[in-house]
Amino acid sequence: MIPLPANASPYGWLLLGGIAVTLTFWLRLARRDDRLFTLYIAALLGAFLGAKLVYLGAEGWLHWADPDRWRQWATGKSVLGALLGGYLAVEIAKQAVGYAGTTGDWFAATAPLGIVLGRVGCLLHGCCLGVVCAPAWYTLRDVAGVTRWPAVPVEILFNLIALLVFWGLRRRRLLPGQHFHLYLMAYGAFRFGHEFVREEPRILGPFSGYQVAALSVFALGLAGFIRRRRRPLTNLSPAAVPNARSHPL
Repeated sequence: MIPLPANASPYGWLLLGGIAVTLTFWLRLARRDDRLFTLYIAALLGAFLGAKLVYLGAEGWLHWADPDRWRQWATGKSVLGALLGGYLAVEIAKQAVGYAGTTGDWFAATAPLGIVLGRVGCLLHGCCLGVVCAPAWYTLRDVAGVTRWPAVPVEILFNLIALLVFWGLRRRRLLPGQHFHLYLMAYGAFRFGHEFVREEPRILGPFSGYQVAALSVFALGLAGFIRRRRRPLTNLSPAAVPNARSHPL
């Protein structure tokens, strides 16, 4: 969960920065096919809706009795929900505009960067904390001076590694069309395990609602990976994949 304060915050500015960076990237892609910009807008809207719905399902409902529940409901959101909502929105938008090409590799090149910027905001704001643990070289202190697992830096590191991995896959033209599916599987598995050391409400025994979302992200990526294997890129016409020969994304 990523809560935003009512006033201006580092997270808010970094969120806008992440949108600006990805928007610039997709505007360049849209020069090839203006439908790509429509897909980006669909992804953005789907991500915001999914982020809100997963937050409400995972923990937002627990704040029903809180006096500031409206502020929490208005500002709470989830990265996992953003991935689910964005993916589904793009698939729906593709059907609506008749786009048969692949876009996942482009999202794999931008989504981790956007998450990194958002998590830097979390780090500056002091939210999305890890569990309390004994002091060590890797632990962080919260505003109360309590030592905690460095949940946010670990997630930043994961996404930076993901960026490097997908950069290498693109350069070597390995697994084209599967990069975002790989990211969904990797991030879903990572978040499921990492939730055990994050300070989140446990609503299903030892499990948090975000772990249910993480399994959903993994399953969505796996289903997409299998579907793409059954319908490889070579089965698509060259026109369906803009600049497919010159651009390995």
